[in-house]
Amino acid sequence: MSEIVIGISDFKVSNDANDILVTYALGSCIGVAVYDPVVKVGGLLHFMLPESSLDPQKAGENPAMFADTGIPLLFKSCYKFGADKKRMVVKIAGGASILDDANFFRIGQKNITAVRKLFWKNNLLIEGEDTGSNYNRTIYIHISTGKVFLKTAHNGMRELI
Repeated sequence: MSEIVIGISDFKVSNDANDILVTYALGSCIGVAVYDPVVKVGGLLHFMLPESSLDPQKAGENPAMFADTGIPLLFKSCYKFGADKKRMVVKIAGGASILDDANFFRIGQKNITAVRKLFWKNNLLIEGEDTGSNYNRTIYIHISTGKVFLKTAHNGMRELI
């Protein structure tokens, strides 16, 4: 098994059954894991902000930074490996309020709203979710099975279903 790390404002797609995609320390950011069980293609996105209109120049340089540009890019990259939108399983984690105890900026909540709205508009269900609250999360997607695992400091490791 080879572990492929996805950084902040980054994504990776794989069809290699030996790969495990992982992104660490999701705070207000959101990790989006997608998987097509027929062709065994999966991807993982770690986006920071809800909308590319916040900084169009950065969105042009790095579309994975934003929900509205990163998620379509993630799906299109999976399609290149034969994935089909109708079969895609979607799971998300993150959107916490870590350094914003008063919830003044609400970046985590805005990210959650943006991702839900985007999937709703595109007729896709989020089949597994662990969002909000005030703790960091790490998520893993196993390309061989499509299983997504969530790791937190207070709950340890568990499958995200």
